[in-house]
Amino acid sequence: MVLTRLKTKSDGKLAKQICKAVLDHFEKQYSKELGDSWDTVRDILISPSCWQYAVLLNRFNYPFELEKDLHLKGYHTLFQGSLPYCSQSMKCYLSRTPDRMPSERHQTGNLKKYYLLNAASLLPVLALELRDGEKVLDLCAAPGGKSVALLQCACPGYLHCNEYDSLRLRWLRQTLESFIPQPLINVIKVSELDGREMGDAQPETFDKVLVDAPCSNDRSWLFSSDSQKAAYRISQRRNLPVLQVELLRSAVKALRPGGLLVYSTCTLSKAENQDVISEILNSHNNIMPMDIKGIASTCSKDFTFAPTGQECGLLVIPDKGKTWGPMYVAKLKKSWSTRKW
Repeated sequence: MVLTRLKTKSDGKLAKQICKAVLDHFEKQYSKELGDSWDTVRDILISPSCWQYAVLLNRFNYPFELEKDLHLKGYHTLFQGSLPYCSQSMKCYLSRTPDRMPSERHQTGNLKKYYLLNAASLLPVLALELRDGEKVLDLCAAPGGKSVALLQCACPGYLHCNEYDSLRLRWLRQTLESFIPQPLINVIKVSELDGREMGDAQPETFDKVLVDAPCSNDRSWLFSSDSQKAAYRISQRRNLPVLQVELLRSAVKALRPGGLLVYSTCTLSKAENQDVISEILNSHNNIMPMDIKGIASTCSKDFTFAPTGQECGLLVIPDKGKTWGPMYVAKLKKSWSTRKW
């Protein structure tokens, strides 16, 4: 397998290696699905030196001095005051340049002041419209960034963070310990269940459910230095939509009537995005699509959106000066009608 080497713009040192087999696979699929947009998206995905990183401030250990410094450096707030259901307590700053702050080290007993993330990953959190006191399920929660972001927005009555993978589960626990104070930790349950079984285990329990599903993580898959792992990922890619549909079916069962469900991935793949949501809508007469096009029109200054053909689905694609994504977000509501599994 041929590996293409990337050089950083700053010092010319070896940065990462692109897996040609994965890139060729993406080239074949995404040039069809995205059309002319793919050329720009590809150039950004294979150039980590141009990636941007957002800074989500932790309201439980608020960094006032850091906030001042971010203002001086030209960072601006994301969403603030622009979305009707964006909590004032959630503050995220971003720069239009690929300026990355250092990550904070985990220290037991000390809360971190900020979390670095792809700004587009906050869209599923905002789409969930979390309110104080609600029961929330984060079905595939590791590494924990979206759970942390949810808790920046509101204080749920109960937050269930589930992660099936044991290694990722440890990462999730550490993330929560790093950002969330003990009193709030007490309303959080962390479990290691197969997400496909959650609906049967806790039927109609939650007001809100987030399914940030396992997917073809386009950014990381492009840099598969292990050729065998890359080949395995490509071969298994066709099976992912089956898993994603099963996770969503479980989430629907776990959701109370009248509750909201948000599905998200960090892939451009139509088979894992629009097609999965279409399957759920076609097979459940108690699930309704929720129009979220308003998010796209409100956030177009900071994100570039590709057409999805769905009123309930958004797809953020990396663009010049707005390198966020890939991130697909779909919003659904469970009605009070007769169930159909």
